[in-house]
Amino acid sequence: MSVSTQALSQPSDLWMLFHETPHLRVSDGAAVPLLGDRESAPYFLILLWPQLGDFDSLEYAWWLQRDAQRLQDLGVAVRAIGIGDRNSGQRFCTYTGFPADCLWVDPTASLHQQLNLYPGLSLKPPGLSNAQRAWLNLLLMCAGIGSPGTLAEVFRGYRGDRQAPQLIADDQVVQAPPLPPLKGSWFQWAGGQGFQRPFELATLRLRNMAEALGHWTTYVPNADYLTQRGATFLFDAQGHSLYEHRDRAILGFAETMSNPLDFLAVVPRDRADS
Repeated sequence: MSVSTQALSQPSDLWMLFHETPHLRVSDGAAVPLLGDRESAPYFLILLWPQLGDFDSLEYAWWLQRDAQRLQDLGVAVRAIGIGDRNSGQRFCTYTGFPADCLWVDPTASLHQQLNLYPGLSLKPPGLSNAQRAWLNLLLMCAGIGSPGTLAEVFRGYRGDRQAPQLIADDQVVQAPPLPPLKGSWFQWAGGQGFQRPFELATLRLRNMAEALGHWTTYVPNADYLTQRGATFLFDAQGHSLYEHRDRAILGFAETMSNPLDFLAVVPRDRADS
């Protein structure tokens, strides 16, 4: 279904778009909408992710798994769609633990384009293929060009953040090649406990990078959409928009990167518990 950008500015039309536009569901390969008519939950969190091998997609899924109990307690059902094919989605779910029946894939970023989401830097130097241009633009965005805040967020991962929670439990062992296995308690020596310690987030991102690069052709079957950014939408059961964030940068998938799911504070607890 083709929907104009002007029409999509109304939350009710966004809600209907997610109900009516079919995409490929990873669990069974069925072409169905993200929201079915018979689905019921107090709240729906709709996520449009970039490439499934992108830093943002992998990191966002990590936060969702970390706060899965909180989402359940609030009555928030999660539905996500990322750029890729079914093989991409299956690998993503195996690695992140994200449920395959809650993930859809869109090989041409058509839904992202319908919603007029930020396509990323789009320089078009002559003599390069679309994929080569996408790679060049991606590298420039990683350097902060056309991607505001990316470098600051990279540095935050190395220096730590006392406003963010501790990310790796003391008894957890992290495999992040080429580093040797790291036990969570090691990070105490870099700063202490109870907050994001120096190098802690950078280590998790290194693990994600190793996973993505090690299975690159699976995660990214078409490199044309490497720079495309995503979005977050939160609705109540009637389709009223409670929160919206449209990404403008790599590692900018949340308004508050120190705790990306802070926006769940908009969910009234008395309604979620009813």
